[in-house]
Amino acid sequence: MSLRNLFTKWGKELTSKPLQEYPRPQFVRKSYHNLNGWWDYAITVKDAVPDDFHGKILVPFSPESPLSGVGHVLRPKEYLFYRRTFNLPKNFVKDVLLLHFGAVDSVCDLYINGCFAGHHEGGYNAFSVDIAPFYLPERDNEIVLRVQDATDSGFQTRGKQSSKRGGMWYTPQSGIWQTVWLESVPAQYIRSAKITPDFDNAQVHVQLDCTADDPVTVIITDGETELAKNDGKGTVTVRFPDKKFVPWTPENPHLYGLRLISRRDRVDCYFGMRKFDCRMAGKYCRLMLNNKPYFHNGLLDQGYWSDGLYTAPSDEAMIHDIETAKSLGFNMLRKHIKVEPARWYYHCDRLGMLVWQDMPSGGTRYSKWNTMYAPFVGINLKDGNHARFGRKRPESRDLFVREYTEMINQLYNCVSIAMWVPFNEGWGQFDANEIAALTKKLDPTRTVDHASGWHDQGGGDVKSLHVYFKKLRLPKDKKRAVCLTEFGGYSFKDETHSANLDNTYSYKQFADLQDYNNGVLALYERDVIPWITRGLSAAVYTQLSDVEDEVNGLLTYDRKVLKVNADMMRDINSKINLDKLAELLEQGKYRDSGEHVPKYEETV
Repeated sequence: MSLRNLFTKWGKELTSKPLQEYPRPQFVRKSYHNLNGWWDYAITVKDAVPDDFHGKILVPFSPESPLSGVGHVLRPKEYLFYRRTFNLPKNFVKDVLLLHFGAVDSVCDLYINGCFAGHHEGGYNAFSVDIAPFYLPERDNEIVLRVQDATDSGFQTRGKQSSKRGGMWYTPQSGIWQTVWLESVPAQYIRSAKITPDFDNAQVHVQLDCTADDPVTVIITDGETELAKNDGKGTVTVRFPDKKFVPWTPENPHLYGLRLISRRDRVDCYFGMRKFDCRMAGKYCRLMLNNKPYFHNGLLDQGYWSDGLYTAPSDEAMIHDIETAKSLGFNMLRKHIKVEPARWYYHCDRLGMLVWQDMPSGGTRYSKWNTMYAPFVGINLKDGNHARFGRKRPESRDLFVREYTEMINQLYNCVSIAMWVPFNEGWGQFDANEIAALTKKLDPTRTVDHASGWHDQGGGDVKSLHVYFKKLRLPKDKKRAVCLTEFGGYSFKDETHSANLDNTYSYKQFADLQDYNNGVLALYERDVIPWITRGLSAAVYTQLSDVEDEVNGLLTYDRKVLKVNADMMRDINSKINLDKLAELLEQGKYRDSGEHVPKYEETV
């Protein structure tokens, strides 16, 4: 059965020019021209640019989504063409004219005024093309983009997209699904800045990439106040006066401004002073924030929307999800098998929400024995057998490394990202220890869950557990933090707000809403709260919202109903605090349940 079209309140209010906000808050210039809106489109089986474009598509929504106005699932042998024209004020164009795509799934060729301008592969990372050589001033300029998407017919990165959607596999996406925009810069400009807070030494390192050898002035600001500055080339270090600064935490997400000024360019950035690592604290290895143990209490977040699919219908919709999770007492979201637009991470940075960032999965089709049945009976497989995990072809593994590297570099400056997760449940996993080492080389400032769920290879910073059908039992690991990286999946199906009325996918279903809430409460009291003082360092409940057949979200798919009792959830999360739990233990407010699992007796 096909899915019902469910619209969020933001989708219903959508205008012909969606998502107009500046798309790259971590690296801001005044030059900005948004190209979201109605484009011409055509779908053909020939690779030549068609003479006729037979419809309109609302960019940046994929043609599979209701908000696109198309409703077509692109097949691997089809070509999706986009076309639109634009013109710019005379004073907008400088030496370099950059056309930015937030993400295009997954292989595309760009033509400007009939001339080939660029090629890109990979459906999750942003890319830019200098179109100044093809630009014609004071007239309409034509953009044509040709897209192909293999989805799961090849080994390309695809996340949870499936040509045969159902269960925990979702409707595929194709084409443009993040903002398209233009900016113009002088020939001598700042290409990028890699910002690394040095928490212990009260300073920040800024690694600059510029097209010219001119020095750059780097200024730390706090609101309108200039705190410190330094000039230099390459890597510039700026120290806080008297080594005093406000640490960034989810409870107090304080951000500092960072202004970059060269001879002909200026960029405004921001950063937060925080430190992530993993080390022994007492008897257990713990995740640390700013040199203190910090329990990561999170939700699995698929990032799918009932009307926009991969694309949130508005900036306010993205904010709603983050604020809802925060209002319930969570301090972390695990962004599951998807990369979000830069604005999503910006909202996590400013609102105070830790992020665990998954790499979208790829490789050829997965064996259920390897990814489901073997782990369920306790068999842990070595991932050096590449064919076993759908990574037999070297080019598949090379593609993963390239796109994973791009993702880390693209998101490096996001303050809230605390953990990188390259592999999940064996989907396309290979050489996870080597990938964990690569991750640390690319970014030594964050922790790594090298194999989330199962097929642990002994690397990374985390012993990662997915527990759905049995009671939690913590393994001993003196070198890594033990984390419950997926659990729960309890579901209550609200028929009015469900996309699929015939099929339901969940791990434990409740017919009554009160029973559902009681089940969630009992699960946390059994498998999370009592284990924190016994070494548990994180918990990730499945999940933030329903998605298609899955009805195990705290929110319905259209975000209109919060199924979990908010007061109950806040009370649960108020207990998930290391300091409070340690104090309660000292006061003797836990008793043994008879199963060697402490049982909570008193409300904190």
